[in-house]
Amino acid sequence: MVNLSVNINKIATLRNARGGALPNLVQFAKDCEGFGAQGITIHPRPDERHITTKDVYDLAPVVTTEYNIEGYPDKRYMRLIKELRPAQATLVPDPPGVLTSDNGWDIEKHKVFLSEVISELKDLGVRSSIFVNPDLKSISLAKEVRTDAIELYTGPFADAFNTNKALAVKPYIDAADLANKLGLRINAGHDLNLKNLGFFKTSVKYLSEVSIGHAIVTDALYLGIEKTISAYKNCLI
Repeated sequence: MVNLSVNINKIATLRNARGGALPNLVQFAKDCEGFGAQGITIHPRPDERHITTKDVYDLAPVVTTEYNIEGYPDKRYMRLIKELRPAQATLVPDPPGVLTSDNGWDIEKHKVFLSEVISELKDLGVRSSIFVNPDLKSISLAKEVRTDAIELYTGPFADAFNTNKALAVKPYIDAADLANKLGLRINAGHDLNLKNLGFFKTSVKYLSEVSIGHAIVTDALYLGIEKTISAYKNCLI
């Protein structure tokens, strides 16, 4: 079974829109775990428009599954990783102010930088994962920078799913095959939902984890979070 990590950024967005402490982010994370999620993902951006620095620290002693902290590896982000030592640090190439992650790393351009950051993560005992596009060059370069894992950016797959799902998933099949041969752990995320997740999981071998937030929170408005997590886990069996 592929692990489900629930990205709780949108819960923080909802809380911040009103101020105060409702919904309670820490309790929501605990409930997600209690309902079967195998991980909690957050992405603390510099502007704190959803996850705040305080949230990052508040969640650290509470999350009992995999704590995955995403972000651009600037000094602020690396300070959080050094102090909290989460199970996984997912490196994304987002510049400040971007709405959401919408592309993988240009690893060739940032090869030295990524190599240095990943080396530091290894020294900290934190699993490294980098956000990548599903092309074979990126997968090969990911191995060269010595990351432990990759997270396949699935936005293009989701966009093309309703048009030609077999064609949409083909690059991911090839990318995962190569990543597996190279000994990389394979994660995936972005715009995966109840309509496309089962097909993606069945088609793309060797997946370890998917990270899903926006779609889970959207579905939970209708189904409730317990039933939603169960539905997503059923897609991953």
